[in-house]
Amino acid sequence: MAEKIVKHLSVEERASQGKECRQKTPVSSHTDWVPAADRPDPIALLEEQNQTREQDLVPVRHGRMLASPFTFYRGAAKIMAADLKDTPRAGLISQLCGDAHLSNFGVFASPERNLLFDLNDFDETLPGPFEYDVKRMSASFTIAARNNGFSKDETHDVTLTAVRAYREAMAQFAQMGDLDIWYARLSEEQLVEAIDLAAASQKGKALKKAAKGMGKKARQGLAKAHARDSLHALSKLAELVDGRYRIVSQPPIVIPARDLPASYGMSGDEVQHLIREQLRSYRATLQDDRRHLLEQFEVIDIARKVVGVGSVGTRAFIALLQGRDQQDPLFLQVKEATGSVLEDHLPKSKFRQPGERVVQGQRMMQAASDIFLGWTKGAQDNRYLYWRQLRDMKGSAVVEVMKPRGLTFYANACGWTLARAHARSGDPIAIAAYLGKSTKFDVSITDFSERYADQNDKDYQAFTEAVRTGRLEAVEGV
Repeated sequence: MAEKIVKHLSVEERASQGKECRQKTPVSSHTDWVPAADRPDPIALLEEQNQTREQDLVPVRHGRMLASPFTFYRGAAKIMAADLKDTPRAGLISQLCGDAHLSNFGVFASPERNLLFDLNDFDETLPGPFEYDVKRMSASFTIAARNNGFSKDETHDVTLTAVRAYREAMAQFAQMGDLDIWYARLSEEQLVEAIDLAAASQKGKALKKAAKGMGKKARQGLAKAHARDSLHALSKLAELVDGRYRIVSQPPIVIPARDLPASYGMSGDEVQHLIREQLRSYRATLQDDRRHLLEQFEVIDIARKVVGVGSVGTRAFIALLQGRDQQDPLFLQVKEATGSVLEDHLPKSKFRQPGERVVQGQRMMQAASDIFLGWTKGAQDNRYLYWRQLRDMKGSAVVEVMKPRGLTFYANACGWTLARAHARSGDPIAIAAYLGKSTKFDVSITDFSERYADQNDKDYQAFTEAVRTGRLEAVEGV
């Protein structure tokens, strides 16, 4: 392999690049978005995506997307990728999450067992124009705010806050050293401190009371996340039968390995052999110390488990492993990795294995990643998997119940976090120079978000009509 040549430009040269991009693609060019004249049928894009998914779960996916325009948007990354390809681009590349909507942020445990707030879904990750992630995030705030019944002004302000937080954070990262950027993170303590400062700044008893209530809920959510570990998962997902734990059957959401032969046409022995072969291949992708740790655990049971909204129908499993005794469990999540929806319109990943693409993208963007993050090739052709811990102190905000003040605070956190992820993988100096010091970029992206939210409403109506007429099958409430 040819050695990579890295150019080391001065701060002034990097800033100059950003300013040149600003001249070529003004920040105001992101306004007045309209769908392309040859825009593909959004329902056809979903049907295309469904072809490689587990067919018994496709109706479940549709049912979850049917709940609201917001849940539809969560499952429509492929549709938006097709729309983003025709939008203005400055030419500044960073590692993209690829699906940076507001529900793909949350808290989880660092290897040091501290809670961090960060991006937490990288199924679509790929290097690309930084604007793609910003637009996916900002439009999600517009759609969520509308879904929560916010006024037009409240919705506008929440979206503007998310974009402004991104721009202002990038300006801060542009002034920092490379190591300082790499080690930057949003910790549990910083989150709580920011909430307390926001509460203290409120004027009037009613506003202060509301702010304190928001802080109380946040602390409760963080405390709940601390309790979500493998031992907690054992109490929720497993049962003790004849002195051994096994995963509880909850079809169609959870189907244990003992019931999988009926779905995959394999005997029980073949399933068990496959599991062990996959585990050996997965261990080989870990660092030596982490591989040594994992080797102390044995596989007890495995099950197919439905997750998320956009991921429903891709193959996803959970594996129950046991260490020294039954009170030393480890739950791993095994998810199918397919090609990124962005690869339809951007250069293909340099990683030939989609599982490695997901893992390496996650490691690049997150402040700290799961110690058991790894990948394998599936047993069947064109099936690829990535592995990580299940419920490792993970927690997420319940966006659907947020009031304007709470969603505004959350927008600040998400905007800062996305900027940090892009600053790690891209050029924060050039991006900050492109964004500028005024609010022009914020206003331009907010305008895009409002227009895209309108289009999402139309796509959602087309989706509900497709279900009503029988073009798509949906199972709700699962």
